[in-house]
Amino acid sequence: MPMDAKVPSQIPPTLDAWVKLLDGIRLPVPKESHDRVLAAINDSRRSLRDIAELMQDSPALVLSVMREANHPANASQAEPAESLEVALNRLGLARTASLLARLPAVPGEDIPPVLRQFLLISQHAAQQASGLFASRLARLWQEIHWGSLLFLSPLWPLALAYPKLLDAWELRVIHKGEEAAEVEQALFGVRIVTLCQAMAEQWRLPGWVTQGYRLLLDEREQLAQILTIAREQDAFTQQQRLDEEPGLRRWFNQPANTVLLANGLALAAQVGWDNPHLLRWQLLTALYLQTSLDDVQQQVHQQAAASARHHARHALFHPAEALLWPWHQRRPHPDMLAPEPPTSKDLEHWRKICGELLVQPSPFTTILHLSTQAREALLACGMQRVMLLALDRPNECLRVQQTAGLPPEAASLVLPLNQSKLLQRLMGQAAQLRLTPENHAQFSALLPTPLRALLSSEHLLLRSLAVNGQATMLMIADQGGRPMADVSVQAFGKTAQCTERALSAFTNRNA
Repeated sequence: MPMDAKVPSQIPPTLDAWVKLLDGIRLPVPKESHDRVLAAINDSRRSLRDIAELMQDSPALVLSVMREANHPANASQAEPAESLEVALNRLGLARTASLLARLPAVPGEDIPPVLRQFLLISQHAAQQASGLFASRLARLWQEIHWGSLLFLSPLWPLALAYPKLLDAWELRVIHKGEEAAEVEQALFGVRIVTLCQAMAEQWRLPGWVTQGYRLLLDEREQLAQILTIAREQDAFTQQQRLDEEPGLRRWFNQPANTVLLANGLALAAQVGWDNPHLLRWQLLTALYLQTSLDDVQQQVHQQAAASARHHARHALFHPAEALLWPWHQRRPHPDMLAPEPPTSKDLEHWRKICGELLVQPSPFTTILHLSTQAREALLACGMQRVMLLALDRPNECLRVQQTAGLPPEAASLVLPLNQSKLLQRLMGQAAQLRLTPENHAQFSALLPTPLRALLSSEHLLLRSLAVNGQATMLMIADQGGRPMADVSVQAFGKTAQCTERALSAFTNRNA
């Protein structure tokens, strides 16, 4: 699927549907890397190893070649190719060049940022694997390197197709500590690890990749036992416990586990160097290498710096940056930071709109005309998601009049008042409620389910507007779920006041 192809707005309902969708996505390749590799293929002096080394700059290109080589129609051997050189040899240069011609080649900066970030994580993981394990297992360096680079590849098409879902997963699971199984079921309908395993099997990725997912899904009990041993601070005690369980020791010492360890380290380091997820992977790595935690941390930091020298890109976060931060500082999710406050130009535009709301006699011909102006004022002061609902008194419900930044189905929303005590209170008299992380649990549960689904935010403003002492409209706004800038909150209140006066002037224009 080309980059400009439309992804279905509905989430695939089953695992098979997910696999079919992601399998059909063609990942974009940086044009500069694409052109270098194509030139090398056409140069008779270049070896397969030369071409493979050039391809490393583009993990998406590596995946495309491995998938093509391991496709049942192209793979005469039963086993999938474990390295890029084997895959190139299996395909041949002519068919590899033909494959390159079918891939979307675009300037690197035009590749969507969430996808680029995941590709960077995979490159970091490959560096960690090579630095920590390849020298100790020299005969297996290719399996270690390519398995580590491709381990997260099932997430690459997902990052291209549904970047906001992965962003939401990171915010809720990593930064807010919500239960991963519940979040993934709500966002994707399937567990991410299950989906990754299914994609790895569909693409016939190297065996060490699928084995890593099998460990996470089917061998979690052994992993928990190993982690308990890894937490022992005395090396002699660790060795004694492993000697008591030789089967568990053999299971853990498999070379294939290096792929999972490297990716666990790289993925957890995205948050910061002082977090419990990363510590677990460091402890497991120290046990695997039979060295101290301090030694592993030093090596991991060195490999992160080496990766940054080769792979860091503008506008992408590399964990090596955080090595310069105070130890306990972590990288916040973008949705945890307040957006930039509106510019002076934006505020000037906002004042102009509010001035038009205050004109008397009322210049508005319909309530829809008036609410459109109120919506524009809210957007001008920095609000990113807006909903204005008018009271339908005979039917005792709220009907949407204006939306911005919300899916199309929001426009047809109808909220019966008898289904929400919070709405009843807001529409009983003019009032304002500001949801924050501190009171979110208390008030969010009181919101109607459809409204909560559309505006799943810990930072939300709700204000009812009254005419002649009776609430007639509900104004809801936020800044994309992020903490709100103070100036925007103040402007929201002023906009509500102006809109309330406009409603009064409109209602009483013929009095």
